[in-house]
Amino acid sequence: MKIRPLSIEGAYEVTPVVHGDARGSFTEWLRFDKLAEVLGRPVAMTQGNISVSAAGVVRGIHYADVPPGQAKYVTCARGSVLDVVVDLRVGSPTFGAWEGVVLDDTDRRAVYLSEGLGHGFCALTDDATMTYLVSTAYNPSAEHGIHPMDPDLAIDWPASTPVLSGKDTNAPSFAQARSRGLLPTFSAAQPFAGPG
Repeated sequence: MKIRPLSIEGAYEVTPVVHGDARGSFTEWLRFDKLAEVLGRPVAMTQGNISVSAAGVVRGIHYADVPPGQAKYVTCARGSVLDVVVDLRVGSPTFGAWEGVVLDDTDRRAVYLSEGLGHGFCALTDDATMTYLVSTAYNPSAEHGIHPMDPDLAIDWPASTPVLSGKDTNAPSFAQARSRGLLPTFSAAQPFAGPG
C-alpha cells in the first residue's frame, strides 16, 4: 500500500496492491495502522456510507463544522469517479484550491481527507458505487455544502450536463459561505491534518 500526500495538506491518495488471478482479485483497501503512521495520530471511523450514482452525477462539495469535523476515507467499489478535495479552511496556504483523483474498480485507489476539507465527486460511469468511512456520525446541523459549479472554485468537472441534488443546487457559493462564517479555519483544522 502506497500513501502519498496530495497538494492540499491533510489529503492523501492511497494506492493498494491488487492481487489478481483467474478467480478474480483481492485488495487490502484500508490499513488503519499505515494511515496512522502517515498522519501521526490514530484514525477512528464511526460510520460507513455507500452511494450509487449515474454517469454525470456530481455530489458535493460537502464538509462539516470543525470541531469536531468529519474525516473521510473514500473509494469506488464499482465503476469510476473523479473524486475532488477542496481546501475550505480559511487561512490555509491552499485556501480555495482543489485536486482531483480518479477512483475506480480497477486500481482501487482511495482518498483520505482530514477534518476541514471539502469533498465531492463526479460519476464517470453508470452505477458508480462509492464507499465512505467517516470519523463522525451524520449530524445535519453541523454539515454544510458549497455549490459544486461555483466559478470561484473552477472545478473541472468531467460532465457535459452535471446532475445535482436539490440540496447541492441550492447550496451557497464559496464566497457566500465565507461571508456567513460557515467555513472552517485552518487553525481549528490544523491538529487533524497530519505532518504535512
